[in-house]
Amino acid sequence: MNSDRWLLPEGIEELLPPEAEQLDRLRRRLLDLFQRWGYERVMPPLVEFLDSLLTGTGNDLDLQTFKLTDQISGRLLGVRADMTPQVARIDAHRLAQREGPVRLCYEGTVLNTRGDGLGGSRSFTQIGAELYGHAGVESDAEMLALMLETLACAGLEAVFLDLGHVGIYRALAAAAGLSGEQEADMFDALQRKAAPEIDAYLTQWGMQGPAADGLRALVWLNGGGEVLPQARQALGGLPDVAAALDQLEHLAAMLETQHPGVPLHFDLAELRGYRYHTGVVFAAYAPGQGRAIAQGGRYDDIGRVFGRARPATGFSADLNRLMSLLPPAEASPGGIYAPPVSGPAAASQAQRVRELRAKGERVVQGLPGQSSGALEVGCDRLLVLADGQWQIENI
Repeated sequence: MNSDRWLLPEGIEELLPPEAEQLDRLRRRLLDLFQRWGYERVMPPLVEFLDSLLTGTGNDLDLQTFKLTDQISGRLLGVRADMTPQVARIDAHRLAQREGPVRLCYEGTVLNTRGDGLGGSRSFTQIGAELYGHAGVESDAEMLALMLETLACAGLEAVFLDLGHVGIYRALAAAAGLSGEQEADMFDALQRKAAPEIDAYLTQWGMQGPAADGLRALVWLNGGGEVLPQARQALGGLPDVAAALDQLEHLAAMLETQHPGVPLHFDLAELRGYRYHTGVVFAAYAPGQGRAIAQGGRYDDIGRVFGRARPATGFSADLNRLMSLLPPAEASPGGIYAPPVSGPAAASQAQRVRELRAKGERVVQGLPGQSSGALEVGCDRLLVLADGQWQIENI
């Protein structure tokens, strides 16, 4: 007999009570929050044709996507590793009749081929929001404000924000004349903040001038608000760079007005999602956490291949991870135990149970021969028949 049939694949977890109940309560709170902000929920499918699922996302998501063959069409399918491209498809194609800004939110399970670290999960519940059809920094500010509200609603208020802008690196790489291979090498070195390696690359490629100096400086441009004026001096005054810095300054000012006191950190070498993000990128961190607890940014024109190029900005979070940062789940919040009865009392008891459940009470119906009692099934009250009436008594 195989004794390990209960084992799950590495990085695949399941939730038991009361954690499953805690996750569901958190999910409902956050979706209600999105609804109050005007975000409409969509429910994309778990699998799609692979070429649609990976549109505009680059190689990173391709490597994270489980693939299988559709037995009906013979085409490759993908199990979603990120819901953002699916929501972009919905805006561009299914909601193409809407011309103005469209606000959408989503929640669902995603599956990755690899975890995000040693022992990291490969299957989790992603939740997020996207705003389509507005290119101004105001929509980025709304998305950041909603992300902060989301974390506060989840019980995480002591967070700080990390802001960057992929347009800065794009402008410097274009001005320096980097080839595709050189741009990839430089990108990798910037992510590791390997300053000697960056300098060696530029020397090897014989690149000099303001753009090369800007690439050398980029790795050091991280810190508080002082980073932005430093960047204006260090990055050669390229128009696209100046425009990106203007956006970051405007965004920081709006955040200070809407969420005063939230710590802001700028990292101009942070190129998270570089292959599909087009502008501002941001992430939220909690004390003691080395990885972002929520992240997002601007990814304009991702819907072009679906027939409609639109400005877009959004964020997402791992609901399971947010829950893991909260205090441990408590046991079920009590309930009423209805002991098994027979005869004429059974009908009146059933009626009383229906009434209590309709009022929102948790009622557990005992079964004949059941050995466990009220306490074992998480109940703190008992339904008893007294003077012909079903009464509730504390245990």
